[in-house]
Amino acid sequence: MEGQFQILFEKIKLEMHSQNAELKESITNSIMEKIDDKLIPIIEENNNLKTKVEKLEKEIDYLKRSEKNNNIIIFGLDENEKSSYELILKLKDTFNQDLNIKTEEYDFNKTFRLGKIKKESNKPRPILCSFTSNWKKTEILKNKNNLKTIHIAEDYSKDVLQKRKELQAKLTEERQKGNIAYLKYDKLIVKENNYSQEKRKREISASPSSGNNQPKKQQTENAMKTNRTNAFDLMRYRSSSLSNMPITNKNQ
Repeated sequence: MEGQFQILFEKIKLEMHSQNAELKESITNSIMEKIDDKLIPIIEENNNLKTKVEKLEKEIDYLKRSEKNNNIIIFGLDENEKSSYELILKLKDTFNQDLNIKTEEYDFNKTFRLGKIKKESNKPRPILCSFTSNWKKTEILKNKNNLKTIHIAEDYSKDVLQKRKELQAKLTEERQKGNIAYLKYDKLIVKENNYSQEKRKREISASPSSGNNQPKKQQTENAMKTNRTNAFDLMRYRSSSLSNMPITNKNQ
């Protein structure tokens, strides 16, 4: 009897364990379904917010670029002016003498020194120069290599300057390969040099093949000699064939 009770107890125990597992799974699935139902609108809202944030970031980036579109940064100009107007006059004289580009007061939107004055340093502070039109800025940048005493650079944000700094190594590598490479805002533009490409093609086509290293003229002469030899062999074969033919007597 005790053995039968023990077997019955084990069966009841297994059945209860199975029912508990099914009940646990059912409750878990029910809870997960309810959570999913509540999460779906939250996830959709989150995706919409991400889209809006990305759009706003693009608009902010566009506004920043537009704000700096007419700006240049000038380095190395002596800092001895007493007012912004005197600074503009100095820039006008520099552009006129070094670049042969004439500018007027109305070409300048705003011009001022960047940073605070450091008494312990004699190095002049850089100048932010904003023009009223982009074409005047572009004209100056095109001729900036002719400047003698100052250096000019584009006005970029800190993020863009960091990206351009990170791309310098890749820029140098592409130029060493012979490609045309340059930085445009915060991106590296690479174009294969057509001259280098054509040069490589000519070198490949001019290299002799492994199976035939003779000059073309010598190949032609060898082919003519071979054909001539074959013709003599053919004549010898025909003459030998005629000599071996039986002679018939006409009087027979």
